[in-house]
Amino acid sequence: MLQLKIVSPEKIEFDGTVESVLVPGAMGQFEILTDHAPIISTLQKGTVEYLNSEGKTSLEILGGFVEVQKNVVSLCVELK
Repeated sequence: MLQLKIVSPEKIEFDGTVESVLVPGAMGQFEILTDHAPIISTLQKGTVEYLNSEGKTSLEILGGFVEVQKNVVSLCVELK
């Protein structure tokens, strides 16, 4: 499992455990799973999708960045 935190300038959009996260990276879309290598990447306009116990959730973003460290995924995003 991954610990995901999505923050926008207005509020914390999501903070909880997920199975996977799909993000629109600068070089294309990529998926983050448990034990993903550490990474920092910018995000472009697109859809962030994450899967948790309640199902798949989508969030439209204008951009931002993602950091992955030891199964902790942090997203700082600008929403549409």
